Amino acid sequence: MVIYKNKVQLQKSWPAWRYFLTGLNLLALVLSAIMSWHYLAGGSMAGCGGGSPCEQVLNSRWSTIAGILPVSGLAMGVYLSMLVAVFFIGPGTDSSIRKLAWFVLLILAGAVTGSAIWFTILQKWIIGSFCFYCMTMHITGLLLSGIIILKSVFKSSKRIINPLQVTGLVLTGLFIAGALAISQIVLTSTSSSNDTEYQNNLPAIDYKTAPIIGSPDAPYIVTLLFDYECSHCQKIHFMLNEAVRQYDGKLAFALCPTPLNRQCNPYVLRDVDAFNNSCELAKIGLSVWKANPEVFPVFEDWMFSFESGDSWFPRSPEAAKTKAAELVSKEKFEAALSDPWIKEYLKTSVQIFGQTLQSGKGGIPKMIYGSYWVIPEPYNANDLVRILQKNLPLPNS
Repeated sequence: MVIYKNKVQLQKSWPAWRYFLTGLNLLALVLSAIMSWHYLAGGSMAGCGGGSPCEQVLNSRWSTIAGILPVSGLAMGVYLSMLVAVFFIGPGTDSSIRKLAWFVLLILAGAVTGSAIWFTILQKWIIGSFCFYCMTMHITGLLLSGIIILKSVFKSSKRIINPLQVTGLVLTGLFIAGALAISQIVLTSTSSSNDTEYQNNLPAIDYKTAPIIGSPDAPYIVTLLFDYECSHCQKIHFMLNEAVRQYDGKLAFALCPTPLNRQCNPYVLRDVDAFNNSCELAKIGLSVWKANPEVFPVFEDWMFSFESGDSWFPRSPEAAKTKAAELVSKEKFEAALSDPWIKEYLKTSVQIFGQTLQSGKGGIPKMIYGSYWVIPEPYNANDLVRILQKNLPLPNS
């Protein structure tokens, strides 16, 4: 009889929804702890090899606040606080403590909801890549917050907290999330998504024969690693000529197609669908350069331009081959495609990519000058020039 009574009391204080709430809370806490450890210890997370969309997100400047505090560390503190509060919302807890626990949960639920929306927007429209770990945590956080808000209004705490208070507390949390977003925009450095790394003995590039924007005789030549299926690369492409202009022709960019696909890049730990055609597109681009350097800028602009609408999608190999044949003739394109130089240049680009990885980290686009490299995330050409001067460092124009 005593056992039955204790069981009934336990079911009243810990109904199924509280167990589910705790489980979601633990999942979010573990994910945030894993990402925080990744930030502190370095190295690649499982499934997030060099250049992958996941790695692009985790190493972007938006993964920290002011380049110091990892966002995942802040999330870990939030989910730990929520987990503690969950243990004090049962009917056996003193009403004043129980009310305080609900207040904490509702404010944090609002903050988690706002943050999940903010970081999803960042991944979709600003970073242009999605992180599986991040999105799993955001979805978990939204489910967790939804349960907390619904239960606070319709069942568990209606004698302790009224709907008007619930609204105010959730809005307070949303305001906190908004303040976090603003602080990231204001405080987070726009210069680079990675600390500048120092490297020695990188493979040499013959600027006289390499695809280049600007003059091969320019005193400052920056090596650019890129992928024709990389959205970050697409954004930077149209800033390059303006950067060269600002340097009055003293700056040039040596273009090194660097496919993020294991078919031709062994430093990529895991293939992802987003880069399925990278190797073939890189060979097509280099073949256009080899066949006729004068029309190569036209081909590059076409590869990175919008087909329609306001979103960019990579060109297919079939479309790229058709465009290449149109620009240089089918015979010249096919002859260039079989030139051994294509394979050797691609191999050099991949070797540079591999040697500038740090513990498996280091995506693209990547810019290298001398012995320094940086992964830039510029807003415009002026911002790109500031990055080059601050992080590589490139001399002032």
